[in-house]
Amino acid sequence: MDIASTSLQPILILLAAAVLAVAACRLLALPPILGYLMVGLALGPNAVGIVAGDAATRHLAEFGVVFLMFSIGLEFSLPKLRVMRREVFGLGTAQVAITLAACVALALLLGGGDWTSGLAVGGVLAMSSTAVVSRLLAERMELDTAHGRAIIGILLFQDLAVVPLLILVPVLAQPAAGIGAAIALALAKAAFVLAALLLAGPRLMRAWFGLVARRKSTELFVLNVLLVILAMAFLTSLAGLSLALGAFLAGMLISETEYRYRVEDEIKPFRDVLLGLFFVTVGMMLEPRLVAEQALLVLALLVALVGGKFALIALLARAFGLSQGGALRTGLALAQGGEFGFVLLAHASASGVVGEPLAQPLLAAMVLSMIATPFMIGASNRIVLRFASSEWMLRSLEMHKLAVQSFGSERHVIILGYGRNGQRIARLLDAEKVRYIALDLDPERVREAALAGDTVVFADSSRREALIAAGVLRAAAVVVTFAESAASVRAIAHVQSLNPAVPVIARARDEGDIARLAGAGASEIVPEALESGLMLASHTLVWVGVPLSRVVRRVRAVRDAQYGLLRGLFHGSSEGAGAAESVQTRLHAVTLSANARAVGRPLDTVALEELGVQVWAVRRPGSAQRLRPQEAGSLEAGDVVVLLGEPDLLAAAEIRLLQG
Repeated sequence: MDIASTSLQPILILLAAAVLAVAACRLLALPPILGYLMVGLALGPNAVGIVAGDAATRHLAEFGVVFLMFSIGLEFSLPKLRVMRREVFGLGTAQVAITLAACVALALLLGGGDWTSGLAVGGVLAMSSTAVVSRLLAERMELDTAHGRAIIGILLFQDLAVVPLLILVPVLAQPAAGIGAAIALALAKAAFVLAALLLAGPRLMRAWFGLVARRKSTELFVLNVLLVILAMAFLTSLAGLSLALGAFLAGMLISETEYRYRVEDEIKPFRDVLLGLFFVTVGMMLEPRLVAEQALLVLALLVALVGGKFALIALLARAFGLSQGGALRTGLALAQGGEFGFVLLAHASASGVVGEPLAQPLLAAMVLSMIATPFMIGASNRIVLRFASSEWMLRSLEMHKLAVQSFGSERHVIILGYGRNGQRIARLLDAEKVRYIALDLDPERVREAALAGDTVVFADSSRREALIAAGVLRAAAVVVTFAESAASVRAIAHVQSLNPAVPVIARARDEGDIARLAGAGASEIVPEALESGLMLASHTLVWVGVPLSRVVRRVRAVRDAQYGLLRGLFHGSSEGAGAAESVQTRLHAVTLSANARAVGRPLDTVALEELGVQVWAVRRPGSAQRLRPQEAGSLEAGDVVVLLGEPDLLAAAEIRLLQG
């Protein structure tokens, strides 16, 4: 075996293991970070030993941190900080400062005057996982809630606090006599570099990126972004500071230019892959033998980490005005170690500020806390309802307001999500004098829309009681406007369990979501990619000379194949625009009572086709699945038979189903 194949083998094994681990995490709805950690732990030098944790691997992984800090720098926006100043500089500052002070005090108490290790450990423990928590909040649609804003504010300050901590931690290894001077020198260097870059950087960066962008080459643009990131990291390393600080400053400078979003899109693949490699190296750092020997210490540190951060953050959130339930949710979401905690711990361990006997158990406790985070956030509602006495009252008031809004409404439309699509739907419904009620979790949007007279309330669409209060049992239709398919599936499942007969119209970001939404029970799914493609194609055909009538027929044929609900609207296109609405085909749901004549009979023996009516679907009680007519078998009591036809024919078909 030659040298090339020998060096390639561990890389192939590492990539294969990473693919399998990340795929498993996706399947189990866990953050991919956990998969990378497990790969590093299993294949690293302290376990199987297939992949060596050598200096080259660690240097490559450090670039993952560089790109992560660059991404955070891109998010560093003065207007954003101004809007969230209470959460960032109030709540976030208090959490980090108290954690540092508590750890320093504990180190002085137990270590006989050695405060440096306490400061380093405090910095490690103060960090929570931005990558894990922000993703979970986005999936649960909680970013715009009160506790979601508090969580993001604390995470943002933690990310900012990493910058001085990355400067301080390596300096703490200096002799006690010169540590003050070393810290002052490091901070002075950082201040000088920061001032120079902020004064001259924005204008220079905008001009340079403008010059590159005018070449209109994606390859050149990406190369330029990589050059800027690594050059800034190199400059700060020359000044005796960390690579990550330079990357953060590069991101901060680019965030003030008009190229920010393009840069973010172009750099994301590099960042995600290299950050994954960083977490693999974190897993390699764990020594299972030492962790097993110190299992009690690991458990104690895990309890102290999770319990201490939960208690501190929950109390601070309560002190800053959050409700009891919101404070508990904030504490549960942030009670774990974070990716920058691993970075700081690696620096502290390498410089000898934190000894190996403490570093290994602390690393293991942080990894375990991150593994537990998805489960803690997933159980947060149950925990809050169990321990927050005010939560039931707040929910009752919320449900009361929602019920008052929907009181007396019959055959109304419920809109889940009041973003751009939800508001457009509401405008059209208003124009046709159709009553609606919208549910949304953005308090500012709800406040402004309600002041303008829109029927929108602050409520969580994923909760059954909110749907009941909105009148789902009396609704004519439910429209799900969420972009995230997972959130849509949860909402549709609740709607179907409460009222299987109500049609649900769902939005799909792309055609890959159609099967999931249909399986959850959506009556119709509107894929954005299909509609935009149809419009592009129809305009193109007209411009190249295809007659408009032929284009319209072609588009209708495609829609006819996609949307079962609209099939009837396309019949009779030759009748002209004056066709009476009373003869247009439509859907009609018939619920079979226990004494209905069709109960116990196969659909084909009922012979509804003889009446000119098509059986569109059958929904069985207790199931969110929509059955095709050939799958339904014998009809059962409680079945909902969805028919497609003209109104007079639908009435005849309903009589045949119920009375024979």
